Amino acid sequence: MKYSNTGLYHYCLNLGNHLQKVMAAGPEQLHLYTPPGIQQLFGQSNDYIPQKVLHKLHMPSLGKYDIWHATHQDSYYLPFRNRAIKVVLTIHDLNFLYDPKKQEFKKQRNLRRVQMLIDRADAIVCVSEFCKKDVLFYCDVKDKPLHVIYNGTNSLCQHPVLSRSSYRPRKPFLFTIGTVLKKKNFHSLLPLVHRDSNMELVIAGRIDDPVYAQTIHQMALCMGIADNIRLIGPVSEEEKAWYFENCCAFAMPSISEGFGLPVTEAMSVGKPLFLSNKTALPEIGGNVAFYFKDFSESTMLETFQAGMKQYKLFNMSEDIINKGKSFCWNQAALQYLEVYRTLGNA
Repeated sequence: MKYSNTGLYHYCLNLGNHLQKVMAAGPEQLHLYTPPGIQQLFGQSNDYIPQKVLHKLHMPSLGKYDIWHATHQDSYYLPFRNRAIKVVLTIHDLNFLYDPKKQEFKKQRNLRRVQMLIDRADAIVCVSEFCKKDVLFYCDVKDKPLHVIYNGTNSLCQHPVLSRSSYRPRKPFLFTIGTVLKKKNFHSLLPLVHRDSNMELVIAGRIDDPVYAQTIHQMALCMGIADNIRLIGPVSEEEKAWYFENCCAFAMPSISEGFGLPVTEAMSVGKPLFLSNKTALPEIGGNVAFYFKDFSESTMLETFQAGMKQYKLFNMSEDIINKGKSFCWNQAALQYLEVYRTLGNA
């Protein structure tokens, strides 16, 4: 949870809060290992272990704990020495394997790190069937239990509002959100705006790759649509809710996703969904989303135009909202609790 406004941050926030609820009536006690300044998000009822950078080298005393849940496959914070503690490892994706820019030796290095955590784990959780398939193909899980537990739908802020400094679109707009990296493939959406001068594209999210962000700007300039393309950076929960509520459609053309939390957020307000057909996105979007089979200009335009017509013709909003309800954080917390209990009884 070091970086707010990211999918992993909201995964931890939602899972932690819902675990508190489902564990309240049971015999287990929940303790949270958190970076500084995060504790207040979970209330005062829990004991906390404050994270420190030195813990990468030497973890604090964890002798009183039975189970340690590592919530990301790249975590440095595991009780490697204390083998009496059972470990649950959540794997969100092996996206680095799909990065054409990453050198092969770096992919293998990352894979060895994931394998090291799998070797320490007593149970593994994947956030999608696609992720599970990747793990089984690229890693050796031996005979360890391997579960699929879907993420829930993040609840959007009940009072969506833009501040005075927020960007307010002047035209109907297509919305997308995510860390600005090349794998997110945001640039492929530009032809949709180029064809329709009465539409804007709003891209929200932390800019991790400034070169890619500049590439998007340069492409927009060359196409003569720079005024209709906005990279607005990280947004607050109130702003994010406003953009979801007011966009004409949501798009995620990413080429590598282990789940895709913004998809379920868009589902919660019944927006048209335009996704790539790569990795886990078809599994999450199901039959209520429209898919880009490739990213040529003709395919992007055809998919978007046909999808918007179908969305309006069949009044798909309610079906999309109902699909979103199938991704439930309370249910996910109950499933995680069952995994913990299985290890606790082992």
